[in-house]
This record gives sequence, C-alpha cells and structure tokens, in this order.
Amino acid sequence: MVTERFIQLENLTLGYERHPAVHHVTGQFENGCLTAVVGPNGAGKSTLLKGLSGALKPLEGRIRLNGISKSDIAFLPQQMHLDPSFPISVMDVVCMGHWSRSRLFGTITMSMVDFALAALNDVGLDGFQNRPAGVLSRGQMQRVLFARLLVQDAQVMLLDEPFTAIDEATLETLMSVVQKWHDEERMVIAVMHDVSQVLEHFPSALLLARECIAWGATKQVICEDNLKAARDISSSWIEDAAICERGEVA
Repeated sequence: MVTERFIQLENLTLGYERHPAVHHVTGQFENGCLTAVVGPNGAGKSTLLKGLSGALKPLEGRIRLNGISKSDIAFLPQQMHLDPSFPISVMDVVCMGHWSRSRLFGTITMSMVDFALAALNDVGLDGFQNRPAGVLSRGQMQRVLFARLLVQDAQVMLLDEPFTAIDEATLETLMSVVQKWHDEERMVIAVMHDVSQVLEHFPSALLLARECIAWGATKQVICEDNLKAARDISSSWIEDAAICERGEVA
C-alpha cells in the first residue's frame, strides 16, 4: 500500500522573535505539485519555505507531514556566495547532496561520484567538477546548486528565488530540471517574483501577503483582483504585529 504524501498547513503562523511574518495560513501541498509562492516584498514567502524546511518553528498552528520525513525535504536558499579563496571545488559542493547517505561512513564512493558527474552534465556543467567553486559566475553557481539537489534526490524540493539574476540559457536549463522533478511526481514549491514565468511554468500558485490571498490553479490565483488585494494589504502592514503563542511541528 502506497502512503499518500502531502504537506498540510493548519492555521500556520511563522515569525521571528515571536512577531509573525506569515499569518494563520491553512491549506495543503499535494504530492507531485509544482507550486509557485508569489506576493509583494516582505510577504513572508521565504519565511514560509523556512517553516516547511524545518528551519523555523511555528508560532501558532502546525505543519503536518504525511508520508514525508524531514530527510525527504531539500531546501535551496537564496543565492549562495563563496569566498573565491576558499578551497572547495565544484565536485565538493555537488557531493554535499550525498551527505545524508555518506555521513555514517564519512566517505564518498565511486558510484556517488558518478551520480554527481551525471548531475553536472544534466545542468550543463560537464567538465566543471575540478574548478574552484568560488570563481563561478552567479548563473554557474546556481547550476551547481541544482546539481547538488539532483544528487540529494529528495521527494520535496523547496526553492527560494531560484531564477533570480540568471541568463536565459541558464533559466531554460534549470526549468527543465524542475519540469523533470514534476514529471517524476516530486513536490516542488518555489518562491517566484516573475509572474510571467509563473504563468508559463507553474500549474498552481499560492499568493501571500503575510496571509493567504489565494491558493489554487495559477490562472485563477494570478488575477488583477487578487494582486490588488495583496498590494492593499501590504501597504498597511505593521512591522511590530501582535505576538502569537508558540505552536508545534508535526
């Protein structure tokens, strides 16, 4: 019997120093979904991903993982920057995706190396494995981080602004990786700013303005009435909002 997989948000409130940034959101991410999280700056989009990844505990409500363990979740934060003098290679970064499997023994096997090389090929960086990671361009580094996600081979992919400030060729390559995950019925949840990309590539969307404005089929969520509601709410935000009681993670 196959266990149904989903992530359920139940009256979820998330925040920092007990001041909420995401308010009382209820809904469900289904297995195999390809969902864009959109909204104004400061809407709580990145905060939501931190909550889903387990990095941030709810102030109120809960996140229920059904058929999914925390080790099934991969998280790509906003752009990673490395000191050019730091001695770490592209292969080292990609092989970090093997950490959950290699940590018991502390070694990377040849099959793991082969998997990492295949992942680099999938993101268009064949032959880059020995280059210093710190000297890569922004687009090249984002390809490396996607290769690391491929190696991690997780059921749930959380992507925070994965396509910001990259060229069209890199966007096309990385979107093909995202589409592959979707075809494999993995759960992909991505914070996005470019509405045209959301409309073209993401069948479902969650519009946040600290609270849920709309959640469902993208063409129904991304409409002028909903976008106006999000803008109106964002213009009246109070940064020192009332403190919420602490909740729990399932």
